[in-house]
Amino acid sequence: MPQSRRHAMIIKLIEQEGFVTTEGLVRHFNVTPQTIRRDLNELGRLGQISRHHGGAGLPNSSTENTQYSERKQQLNSEKDRIARELVKRIPDGSSLFIDIGTSTESVARALLNHNHLKVVSNNLHVASILLARDDFTVIVAGGEVRNRDGGVIGEATRDFIGQFRMDFAITGISGIDLDGTLLDFDYQEVRVAQAMMANARKVFTIADHSKFGRSAMIRQGHIRDIDALFTDVQPPAPLLEQLKQGQTEIVVC
Repeated sequence: MPQSRRHAMIIKLIEQEGFVTTEGLVRHFNVTPQTIRRDLNELGRLGQISRHHGGAGLPNSSTENTQYSERKQQLNSEKDRIARELVKRIPDGSSLFIDIGTSTESVARALLNHNHLKVVSNNLHVASILLARDDFTVIVAGGEVRNRDGGVIGEATRDFIGQFRMDFAITGISGIDLDGTLLDFDYQEVRVAQAMMANARKVFTIADHSKFGRSAMIRQGHIRDIDALFTDVQPPAPLLEQLKQGQTEIVVC
C-alpha cells in the first residue's frame, strides 16, 4: 500500500475512533511497528494527528473541545463498558453528583438498574436519562444552560452544588496530562466539577484512553484528588506512576 494512502486511512480511523493504538494499526495494515511509528511521527509533525505514547489521537487543541455531536459518536462501546464497571461500586440508595460529558451520560444509562438513588446533576441529558426510574430523586442544578450540550454552568450552579454532601461524585475529564494533571476546556464547567469533588465522600472519574496525554488549557485538579480512575486500557507508564504516588485506584475495564 502506498504510504500516502495508508496515512489517509490512519487519519480516517482516528477521526472515527478518537484514538488508535500502534499495536492496533500494525494488525490493521499488516506492517511492522517501525512502519507505523514512522507514519504516526510524520503525521504528528504535519499537525494532522496528535502523537501519544502507544498510539495517536485527534489533533490537540488546548483551547477548544471537540463538538458534542462528534463526541457522542466516538468510543461509545468503550464508554459503556467502563460505565458498567463503575456502577458496580455504587450501592442502591446512594447519593451522587454527576457532571457534564458523554462519558457521564453512559454512567447514567448504566445506573438504570439501580434502586432508590438520589442524584444532583448539572447535565440535562443525565437528568433526562434518569427520569426513566420513578424511584430515583433527580435534582438539576440551577444556572446557565449551554445549548451545545445541555450542560448547566456558572456561579449559581457552583453555589447550588455547595449545598449538598453526597456519597459519590462521578466526573468526566477532557484530558489527563502524563504528569497527572486533570484538564478541561471550560473554566465555568471546571469550577462546578471542582465543587462536586469537594463535596463528595468519594470521587470516581471515567476517562477512555483517548484522554491520556490530551491537552486542554484549564486545570481541574490532579489525579491524586480522585479516589478511582475508570478506563478501558492501561495508562502510559508515567501516568501509572502518578496514580501510584497519589494512591489513586486504577480500574481497567
